[in-house]
Amino acid sequence: MKHTISLFLTLVAFWLLNSGHYSLLILSLGFASIALILVIAHKMDVVDHESQPIYLSRKIFGYYIWLIKEIIKANITVVKHIWLGEKSISPTLKAIKVSQKTDMGKVIYANSITLTPGTVAIDIVDNEITVHALLYKDIESLEIGEMDRRVTLLER
Repeated sequence: MKHTISLFLTLVAFWLLNSGHYSLLILSLGFASIALILVIAHKMDVVDHESQPIYLSRKIFGYYIWLIKEIIKANITVVKHIWLGEKSISPTLKAIKVSQKTDMGKVIYANSITLTPGTVAIDIVDNEITVHALLYKDIESLEIGEMDRRVTLLER
């Protein structure tokens, strides 16, 4: 039930932010369409802890701030190596162990790797993510595990 309420509140907020019109007719049509979506989602049985990860809502903003800082630092590093030329890069492909237990955690980790410039998560198999990095030091920093640790904390 809490997942359905979360979906309802998310859809209401999305509707109100995008609509920009608050007449009774528009609000009634918005409420009717949200109710229809909730009925369809309930009949399809798609509202669960994976589709509505409420447990992430409190912790995710701190992670976003940390990730944005890492993205900015990686952008600066990539630009520096573009200026230095191809002799300064060391492209590497390696499988990195992950400590996340849920599929959601593994996907957040893989997406975080891909969002960081200079690294791309290519594949997730069991408890490993295959990563391509522009610099070998990026692979080393992933092996140290700060990003992995922070994503694992989101899961709990």
